[in-house]
Amino acid sequence: MSIPTVLVLPYPAQGHVNPLMTLSQKLVEHGCKVIFVNTDFDHKRVVASMGEQQDSLDESLLKLVSIPDGLEPDDDQNDAGKLCDAMQNTMPTMLEKLIEDVHLNGDNKISLSVADFCMGWALDVGSKLGIKGALLWASPAALFGLLYNIPKLIDDGIIDSDGGLTLTTKKTIHISQGIPEMDPRDFFYLNLTKWWLCNTTNELEPGPLSSIPKLVPIGPLLRSYGDTIATAKSIRQYWEEDLSCMSWLDQQPHGSVLYVAFGSFTHFDQNQFNELAPGIDLTNRPFLWVVRQDNKRVYPNEFLGSKGKIVGWAPQQKVLNHPAIACFLTHCGWNSTMEGLSNGVPLLCWPYFGDQLYNKAYICDELKVGLGVDKDKNGLVSRMELKRKVDQLFNDENINSSFLELKDKVMKNITNGGRSLENLNRFVNWLKK
Repeated sequence: MSIPTVLVLPYPAQGHVNPLMTLSQKLVEHGCKVIFVNTDFDHKRVVASMGEQQDSLDESLLKLVSIPDGLEPDDDQNDAGKLCDAMQNTMPTMLEKLIEDVHLNGDNKISLSVADFCMGWALDVGSKLGIKGALLWASPAALFGLLYNIPKLIDDGIIDSDGGLTLTTKKTIHISQGIPEMDPRDFFYLNLTKWWLCNTTNELEPGPLSSIPKLVPIGPLLRSYGDTIATAKSIRQYWEEDLSCMSWLDQQPHGSVLYVAFGSFTHFDQNQFNELAPGIDLTNRPFLWVVRQDNKRVYPNEFLGSKGKIVGWAPQQKVLNHPAIACFLTHCGWNSTMEGLSNGVPLLCWPYFGDQLYNKAYICDELKVGLGVDKDKNGLVSRMELKRKVDQLFNDENINSSFLELKDKVMKNITNGGRSLENLNRFVNWLKK
């Protein structure tokens, strides 16, 4: 039997690239070849962050390629609406040409395309070329169910005609805030495949998964750090990982460190940064703080930082698995949420936008394995609020015990006999037919 070749296309954002790269690596481990297609802009960032690792990448198993996204060099890559329009107008033709070139050059014929849900048009391209497809939803299943059922929710009066939804926190959030990069047309492409893959588990989201049986949980999609070519390389990151943080963690007492990371997109204004930095100091605990290289804020004079370490980017899954970590101050992106849950680390939730607002509510109100920070009358999370919530989370035995119990249930999904692993094996067997 020939080795199947799978084309994988993520939406160009770190939180979408990560789960699709993890899935790609798992497909390689299951005997497939993968062609991973980034936009030109993202490809340059990923390659630059790899450094010397680029020379040792075995492209016979996992090949990184790119196509234009349609934006001009001076355009804002963070303008999701403009980016999505440009991609819709440019990338289908470019992807079709890429596939034809792969086949023309005598490489293995592509037998399957796996696209991020927000790039579902790729399945339309593939179907015209006789290539079957699958979609990966990179956010919680609950949000998929919400967006999928918008027409019915409006008819039933659960949301208003403007898309307003009142959460259990009594805060109204508009549906348009759910996934800014999502286009309503994306749901059309669900009709082109029977495989609606999702990075979640039945234990985390039994209700949403039971209400949408076609969603197939294959989570948690966690990066591994083995020695094989499929797992050892940092071929997904926008910034180079600072591995010195691991040796620093080795020197800290078990269960003592506050880990602070707000993902690849969150930006604070100077006023909020002036509260965040001293607030971390006030916890009087060792801390590991990820401050991205694109941060333009100035540390306030009162910030000492003597008890911690600041890095530009960290190997997060490895950090959260370290015994020194006691608490994770997070923006509640779904990847970070899954990594925290999978490692049994209590979450202090500070959402920024999009599905992070839903994730925070689910973590705190439904799963009850985390706390949220509250803003003051000026719209800021104060330094004292941060200190209070960190102290509370460190000392809350109920949250800590709930987390460890949930961790065991979640991780069983990717061990032998686990439901997510069985779903993945079923998917691989189907694509090899």
